Amino acid sequence: MTESGGKKQLLHLVFGGELESLDEVQFRDLKDLDIVGIFPDYASALTAWKAKAQSTVDNAHMRYFIVHMHRLLDPESKSAQ
Repeated sequence: MTESGGKKQLLHLVFGGELESLDEVQFRDLKDLDIVGIFPDYASALTAWKAKAQSTVDNAHMRYFIVHMHRLLDPESKSAQ
């Protein structure tokens, strides 16, 4: 698949939630996960991640992540991001 302009989509998921502790990635309540969205490239996912991370900076247990979905969909791919 390609976006308009012929650029290949490299899908990224941005999500987050409150962790039980700062030592591991174990979410306090999976029902409360914040799914920010799916983005067509790393740059736009990073922008969304930064905005959400900065908006929750007062809660040390709140964490947001970027998942490289394109790597899960095509693990043989050599794409950089």
